[in-house]
Amino acid sequence: MKALVYEKYQGPLSIQNVPDPTPNTHGVVVKVSATGLCRSDWHGWMGHDTDIILPHVPGHELAGEITAIGSDIKKFKIGDRVTVPFVCGCGTCGECASGNQQVCDNQSQPGFTHWGSFAEYVALDYADTNLVLLPAEINDSTAATLGCRFITSYRAVVAQGRVQANQYVAIHGCGGVGLSAVMIAKAYGAKVIAIDINDASLKLARELGASTTVNANNSSDVLRQIKEISKGGVHISLDALGSETTCLNSINSLRKRGKHIQVGLMTEDHKHPKIPMDKVIANELEILGSHGMQAHQYPKMLELIKKGKLNPERLIAKTISLEDAIEALPNMSRFDQKGVIVINSF
Repeated sequence: MKALVYEKYQGPLSIQNVPDPTPNTHGVVVKVSATGLCRSDWHGWMGHDTDIILPHVPGHELAGEITAIGSDIKKFKIGDRVTVPFVCGCGTCGECASGNQQVCDNQSQPGFTHWGSFAEYVALDYADTNLVLLPAEINDSTAATLGCRFITSYRAVVAQGRVQANQYVAIHGCGGVGLSAVMIAKAYGAKVIAIDINDASLKLARELGASTTVNANNSSDVLRQIKEISKGGVHISLDALGSETTCLNSINSLRKRGKHIQVGLMTEDHKHPKIPMDKVIANELEILGSHGMQAHQYPKMLELIKKGKLNPERLIAKTISLEDAIEALPNMSRFDQKGVIVINSF
């Protein structure tokens, strides 16, 4: 099969012919129809994820059709259209037994712990636990936007944040994660404040449901501006970028008993940011993480998409070929892409 491969961190990317995968007894092989190009893939190529074994095929947001199944598979069959969350559970550990596969003790992640979906085929383990059947109403490119950024934002806003109508929600960073969160919070009736440093990203945030936007580069006091808009502070705030500045701004923009949710990956020098713990204690703030979403939690989200209440297809900025990804993946360091890129030609 054809696959996009890199053999060293920050090294050249190339299209290579590599062996087709075969399923484990508890796994399947999926013919990839579409796969999202995510900043997490860029983090992996940069060497920020030490679990990656080289040479490597990235890609973790995917949709496609099952072409082979292992002998132990009971819930799926060849020909099923499926997607999968980027965090796959083992199905047997304590976290999986409690329904929290997104923090499985033995988790696997396509494109990180094993070869991913920037290829014609991808192998996925523990399929009965992790696969999600796709309804006919959702096409492959739309489904490929879900598996990382959209589901992480959905769980952050709905399950972790417990968003309610008319609450103020701040979204710091308007890339794929942040724009997904804007759309989701708006669909649940929240008043969304989007913060970024790029006017084009903020324009898209407004189109997707942000009530107000703040350009942090043009503001003399971002926190004062957010607090004025939200009448004293927001109920929920997401750091959708993953930097010490956006994390701190997110926490400091909260009203009393507000929730900060860390969604953007914190890597390198940003791994251990300063937290205003005095304010966390005095104002009874909640500091939460959001790490993907369990496969069994997809149905409600998919139903909202089918009914047109959520429109993740609006996040797609463009579709490209696998060959185009040779240039597109390294260029994610420039932060100039608005919306989501989907590979749908192999």
